[in-house]
Amino acid sequence: MSRRPLRTGGYHLVAGGISLLWLLPIILVVVTSIRSFDDVAANGVGSLPHSFTLDNFGQAWVDGGEFQAMVNSLIVTIPAVIITLALGAISAFALSRYDLPFRRTVLLVMLAGNLLPPQILLVPVSKMAEMLGIYDTLGALIGVQIGFGLGFYTFVLYGFMRAIPNEIQQAAVIDGATPLQLFWRIILPLTRPALASLAALAFTWVFNDLLWSITVIRTDSKFPITSALLGLQGQYVSQWNVIAAGSVIAAIPTVAVFLRFQRHFVAGLALGAVK
Repeated sequence: MSRRPLRTGGYHLVAGGISLLWLLPIILVVVTSIRSFDDVAANGVGSLPHSFTLDNFGQAWVDGGEFQAMVNSLIVTIPAVIITLALGAISAFALSRYDLPFRRTVLLVMLAGNLLPPQILLVPVSKMAEMLGIYDTLGALIGVQIGFGLGFYTFVLYGFMRAIPNEIQQAAVIDGATPLQLFWRIILPLTRPALASLAALAFTWVFNDLLWSITVIRTDSKFPITSALLGLQGQYVSQWNVIAAGSVIAAIPTVAVFLRFQRHFVAGLALGAVK
């Protein structure tokens, strides 16, 4: 009993130290984003702030092209998340609620696509986009995000839907429900917690993606926010305050989504693992 307060204090000390180490880079970026260039140049990035300005955000937002990049990111992210979750829910419904032949094989094949390193698929995906005539378009990026996310979302929703008792489905069928009505009115409402958590995860992954955006898009005006932030580092190579402000702007949407779906986001990390 005498050791319990010591263990509790040690736990909080270690956890607090780890949290501080995790927060330090974020604090440094936020503080740098509100400092002037003269302050950073004179005192260094890691020094305490001697100035306060919000002009860096306007410079990154307008001159750095982050406004158009933010619009492009939302144009890509919102349809990609909605379409992928819709297709994943339909696929998971068919695979989990009906005794289809080779359903496990189909599920494993869909999941296996996510196990391939994306680096080995960069050239094939780029060439395929050129053959289809959609290279350097936001549609190509939306298609890539849908294709590479569908397998994982189907796998997660499959585990969740399979845990729904068969008696619910049988009762709906006895009442005359069609497969479409069963999916839309029975199964889908019961799957809302899983869909909410996956929506938060999908939004974060798609919005923060950099690899595929620089693979299928070449025009600067079509870049999403992550690619524009990379270009911002080249445009303002020594102005760390502007680069930091651009980083803060790029992080706002994902932070907002995380805070809105925080409960579902954390719970979604384990969805399907024990189903």
